[in-house]
Amino acid sequence: MSGPLLAPDERLSRVLVRTVPDAVTERLSDLGNVPVAVPVLVLAMAYSVRRSRAWAPALTAGLAMALVPAVIVPLKAWTARPGPLEPWAAGYYPSGHTATAAAAYVGAALLIGPHARRPWPMALALFLTAATATGLILRGWHWPLDVLASCFLCTPLLLLVARAAARAVRPAA
Repeated sequence: MSGPLLAPDERLSRVLVRTVPDAVTERLSDLGNVPVAVPVLVLAMAYSVRRSRAWAPALTAGLAMALVPAVIVPLKAWTARPGPLEPWAAGYYPSGHTATAAAAYVGAALLIGPHARRPWPMALALFLTAATATGLILRGWHWPLDVLASCFLCTPLLLLVARAAARAVRPAA
């Protein structure tokens, strides 16, 4: 592997890995597990449908979540990047846990936000996604660029969810 960002990414990782106890970073990383993050999205989808009587935003959020592995897994196979603590293993770039957290938590916030009329859903979603990414980096399971790439890759999917949610709450003309 090579590239202009590889050396700074590795240096930053060496400074950060294991600076926080593993018990803490593992719990943060677990926020990106499918059994943790996806139920949050499913509950937000149900809440959104109940409140707005519109299925499109919820289905768009579900589709975005379903597309995460379709985007992430081929890139992991293609790049075959080793992990910070496991140089013999491959498939760390981009981070599936970060992508799952972003799609689930930010998707949920986009569905709930218009009904809450408060900034807390998005603030909480960004916090949970950042906590997941931080846990993955500090534990040594991912390089910093792995988690950053996942956030960028999820952005177009989440923009579609935001657009569908905004259309559902617009007042009828």
